[in-house]
Amino acid sequence: MNTHPTTTGSASSGGATHATYPRGLLVAGDPGFDLARKPWNLAVEQRPAAIAHPADATEVAAVVRLAAASRLRVAAQATGHGAGALGPLDDVVLLRTSRLTGVALDARARQARVGAGTRWLDVVPPAGGQGLAALHGSSPDVGVVGYSLGGGLSWYGRALGLAANSVTAAELVTADGTLVRVDADHEPDLFWALRGGGGSFGVVTALEFALHPISTAYAGLLAWDWRHSERVLTRWLDWAGPAPDAVSTSLRLLQVPPLPEMPEPVRGRALVMIDGAVLADNLEAERILAPLRELAPELDTFTRLPASALLRLHLDPEGPTPLVSASRTLHELPAGAVGTLLDVAGPDSGTSLQVAAELRQLGGALSRPAAGGGALASLDGAFVLYASGVVPTSELLARARLDARRVVDAMAPFSARQQCLNLTANRTDVAAGYDPLAWARLRAIRAAVDPGGMFVAGHPVPLTA
Repeated sequence: MNTHPTTTGSASSGGATHATYPRGLLVAGDPGFDLARKPWNLAVEQRPAAIAHPADATEVAAVVRLAAASRLRVAAQATGHGAGALGPLDDVVLLRTSRLTGVALDARARQARVGAGTRWLDVVPPAGGQGLAALHGSSPDVGVVGYSLGGGLSWYGRALGLAANSVTAAELVTADGTLVRVDADHEPDLFWALRGGGGSFGVVTALEFALHPISTAYAGLLAWDWRHSERVLTRWLDWAGPAPDAVSTSLRLLQVPPLPEMPEPVRGRALVMIDGAVLADNLEAERILAPLRELAPELDTFTRLPASALLRLHLDPEGPTPLVSASRTLHELPAGAVGTLLDVAGPDSGTSLQVAAELRQLGGALSRPAAGGGALASLDGAFVLYASGVVPTSELLARARLDARRVVDAMAPFSARQQCLNLTANRTDVAAGYDPLAWARLRAIRAAVDPGGMFVAGHPVPLTA
């Protein structure tokens, strides 16, 4: 990458017409620009002023300095699953971290170090080969860094807490173009802010985090035709609250698209599905799951699995996908909430969404503040509601957005105070993701490390009220 501060002229599409851009940055009209600006979520149209693909931390620092000299801001992006939350990018250099990859495992210390562009599919299999597990999410091709900085809900969450609190160190480029290392002993305020506070504080170039001695789990899914949604949802809600911390599950009202990559037993079906993992021996796991199995699922795949198999347990779409979604964190749901949810997402709702509604089970270690934890040390609430749908054509986009919003709005009477930003792929009230003291501290740290507002994040910590 040529990092000399010469200019190429202003961008002709989506860029700020008053600015000029350094060589080494792609701008509108350049070969490859339109491909480079596409995020994983193809339903989002990104039009940045320029795009950079740095190969290492030194080049990241050069991009930040050149952006500042050109009166532009910087947004780091690994995959773009949460691209919808970034907002307009007219004066922003989109810093794609896809070249900053690499995974180093230290099995003895139970630690991993990854580059900023690393995805979970690059981490989980090699860690599993050494009898270790990371607190990864449900999607193989989500970036490790964005997921971890935002909190991180895993199949081990109710036993081991949020992924953000397993982060042990980070290296990042700050607003003045300096590369710094942060951990519990170096820049402790910044280290605290990164763990759950998101990407407002710099461009993370490498992340280190704890691995856990988990080689297998009792995991799988249970599925019924979605005409059984009411009785399955009612039983699961009664079961989920008092369930032991060893189990983490989700329940979905699911219209599976008829895609060849979907497993044949569920392809093209409308189902109510429960999936998850139990960190217990087979006998104890079967005892825990017995109340759900009493409902005679049509499909039951729960069995002893290697930890690495959990990466694709949820059947999340891989590769660039047009997706719309909306989310809300909920308190314990009373009996009346079942009917409310089914009215907007069940068999007779007429919803256009492939995943009409998903409830992810919270509680356990997720609800207890982690000792020495970061900005997001715990997550209040009993469930995260996530409504989403793959949108194969642009004509269906508006309806899918309305249907997703309709689901979460219907459940607003059951909303928890704190919202889960990690599953919020759109712009939102970011303060709702934190307790008031943590929010005030995050804002003070942002003002100290990025007083000029250089960095653009999906869920930004603002500099002004």
